[in-house]
Amino acid sequence: MRAVLALMLVVAACGPAGRDRPGGDDDDSGSNTGSDGSGTAQQCNKMDIVFVVDDSGSMAEEQQNLATNFPMFAQLLSQYQVDGQPLDFRVGITTTGRTVSYSIDVPDFGTIPESETGDNGAFKNNCGSNARFLQSSDANVDTTLACRANVGTSGPSVEMPMLMSKYALSERITDGTNGQFVRPDALLAIIYLTDEDDQSQTQDGFTIDATGNAPTDWNPPDQVAFLDQLKGNRTRWALAAIAGDGNCSSNFGEATDAVRLKQLVTLANGQGSTQAVFSSICDGDLTIGLKKALDTFQTACGQIIL
Repeated sequence: MRAVLALMLVVAACGPAGRDRPGGDDDDSGSNTGSDGSGTAQQCNKMDIVFVVDDSGSMAEEQQNLATNFPMFAQLLSQYQVDGQPLDFRVGITTTGRTVSYSIDVPDFGTIPESETGDNGAFKNNCGSNARFLQSSDANVDTTLACRANVGTSGPSVEMPMLMSKYALSERITDGTNGQFVRPDALLAIIYLTDEDDQSQTQDGFTIDATGNAPTDWNPPDQVAFLDQLKGNRTRWALAAIAGDGNCSSNFGEATDAVRLKQLVTLANGQGSTQAVFSSICDGDLTIGLKKALDTFQTACGQIIL
């Protein structure tokens, strides 16, 4: 309860004072200078928010906790104002799995073939709405988000949060599944929620070794480069990871050290900014991680270069 109250006070007290500069063309430098060379930070009044939620078998408690807190999260977004006007936000939810075939190396038994079916970055369009993403102007955003947060626990066991956020923002935009979600004048914000480390792999036919490790070919530098290119400037995107800080446990169960997601956060902040934040899923209360995410996104939104 204290964490929820603190989150409400922080967001309500820190309403920004500035507004967007009209127009502004994207550049592809990924640097902290604007396309006009001024490098002038502004205050954005739009956010495009992506949740990537682990839907593997160990995530039931975390999803329930997330669903419980989503009405509060949506309410805070609705209360966030820019020059007296509500924040213009979009929210899409996808999962960590893709459709994939692979083998598991089992000592004394050889390799066992496996195949799994995932969302491949598609945003959910369930819970009484066919829309792939929800907008600030929609009715019942809080209850619909809470419903969609329960993504289930029958998803692929090879979690690929980084690659699935890339698919959501690239492949599923190109094929029309996720619509025109990404707006050039909005802060793009991504929240990863998982109890495993990232295992992003673009190929099929790989083998998971006897220790449970899968090979990876989509790495944190690839993700940062993709987001820089997509948005044209480092200040136009931000991210938060809520995952295992060390091999830890809580009332949610056990979590594996999210080494690769921690590296992603470090690289995202590599230009001296604070575009990314890591929180432990083993805090046992997701309002802690959500508060840090919103604080980070709010700060990034106040320093955007358009």
